[in-house]
Amino acid sequence: TLDPKTQTGDRFNVYSEFVLCEDCCSRDTMIKTEIKSEPSPVNTRGSGWPKGTPQTAYGAKYSDNTNMNINRTINLYPLTNYTFGTKEPLFEKDPSVPARFQRMREEFDKIGMRRSVEGVLLVHEHGLPHVLLLQLGTTFFKLPGGELNPGEDEIEGLKRLMTETLGRQDGVHQEWEIEDTIGNWWRPNFEPPQYPYIPPHITKPKEHKKLFLVQLPEKAALFAVPRNYKLVAAPLFELYDNSQGYGPIISSLPQALCRFNFIYM
Repeated sequence: TLDPKTQTGDRFNVYSEFVLCEDCCSRDTMIKTEIKSEPSPVNTRGSGWPKGTPQTAYGAKYSDNTNMNINRTINLYPLTNYTFGTKEPLFEKDPSVPARFQRMREEFDKIGMRRSVEGVLLVHEHGLPHVLLLQLGTTFFKLPGGELNPGEDEIEGLKRLMTETLGRQDGVHQEWEIEDTIGNWWRPNFEPPQYPYIPPHITKPKEHKKLFLVQLPEKAALFAVPRNYKLVAAPLFELYDNSQGYGPIISSLPQALCRFNFIYM
C-alpha cells in the first residue's frame, strides 16, 4: 500500500487513487489525494433461492436496523476524516485461479455451497461518492471480505473478515456497523462467471456472495492496510458500466447504491 520511500520518521503517506472517466480525460491520468497519518498504535415464498433450501438459511441478522424505511439515508464522510496505516501482507489462500476452483470443488463435495461476504465502504471526495477498494498489482481490484466458515453467521463473519483485512493491530477493538444488504451474486459452476440471479437450470449453485453496505464512523477511524495492497478510492462514475476494468460485481455498485439518499457530512 505504501512505498517505503515515502515514510518519514513515524509518518507516512497514503494515497487515494482513481482514474478519471474517458469523458473527462485519458484513463492514464491519475489523481492522488495525499493523506498523512500516524501509524497504527421479504420474500415469503422463497423464490429465487436454491430449490429445497429455506430462504432463512441465508437471512442476515441486523441489530440496529430492524425498522427499515423505504427512503434510506446514508451519511458519507470525507476521506480525509480517516487515517491509514500498514500491516503485514495478506495473501490469497490459493496460488492461482485453477487452484482456487479445485479447492472450491473439493470443499463443495464436503460442505456444500461456499458462502462469501464483502463489505462496501463509502466516503466522499471532490463532491462525489467513492468506494474503497483494495488493489493488488495493476489490474486486480476487490472489496474487503472473503469466505465464511461453515455454519458462521454472515454478519459476524463479515465483521471478522473486515477486521482481518483492514483492522488495526494495536489491540483496540474496531466496530463495524453493517447497514444493509445491497446485492446477492451466485456462481453456478466451478468457473469465474457470477450472476445476480440463479440460472433456472441450476439447482445447486457453487457459491453465494453477499454484499453489505458498511457505515463508516464520522471520524477517528484508523485502518491498517496489508502491505501488498493499495487502498483505492474509486468514484462511482469510474465504476459505472466499467466491467472491463473492475469486473461485473464492482462495476454494478452504482446501480445497487442508487436507492440510497447520500448526505455529504
